[in-house]
Amino acid sequence: MKKPKWIVEKERARRQAASQTVWLFGLHAVRDALSNPAREKLRLVATVNAADRLAPAIAAAGLEPEIADARKFPAPLDPGSVHQGAALEVKPLQWGDLHTCCGTTPKARSIAVLLDRVSDPHNVGAILRSAEVFGARAVIAPARHSAPETGALAKSASGALERQPYLRVTNLAAAMTQLQAMGYRLLGLSGDAPTTLESALEDPAAGDVGLVLGAEGPGLRQKTRETCDQLVRIDAAGRFGSLNVSNAAAVALYAARRLVG
Repeated sequence: MKKPKWIVEKERARRQAASQTVWLFGLHAVRDALSNPAREKLRLVATVNAADRLAPAIAAAGLEPEIADARKFPAPLDPGSVHQGAALEVKPLQWGDLHTCCGTTPKARSIAVLLDRVSDPHNVGAILRSAEVFGARAVIAPARHSAPETGALAKSASGALERQPYLRVTNLAAAMTQLQAMGYRLLGLSGDAPTTLESALEDPAAGDVGLVLGAEGPGLRQKTRETCDQLVRIDAAGRFGSLNVSNAAAVALYAARRLVG
């Protein structure tokens, strides 16, 4: 019997994901990936100097480096990538599903970050760093129209990509609904919201919180706005000016950890 089209497409997507590899670059990103036992490591290209600096991590990973000349660096990186003499080919990390990463616990309130079409890898990398610092359970983004796991993202995350769950889901609104069913209260950040983030977090009903941020410029999509439990703004001293999405995420995470955590 012929398989339904949706099953064929799902199996094809799984095969493509299994064959996908990522090149990480830069001393911090490569060192942290080498030290991550959950990361499948395939090929390490390094200069003599970089290999010396990474020696403990290389020994722990048990991966033999390919020594290369910095002037003819053979790793297939984008032009202009600041590799610092080290590049590592890896498989993308598998963090599990939403329940695995964001399942609530009775001992502590949880915080999650949801990104609506934030496609700049530098912004997402910075958000991953803030999420790790302030103890977010996961950063969640749609699989399409969001920054994938790349070397540029890993370098901007400065190691946080290896420790901070970054889940890319098929449908963001469906993931939001699932989080709400798990007990999360979703606060969408919007500059025109009547309520401040601080007052929303001080509400006695505030428990597990999901902070929802949109791309710079367009902000949250209509469906995302409608799915949020409440729209909030970061209170500002002046009438003009705004934060970029990574800075807004850091401020929101700090507020959430201070008032909810």
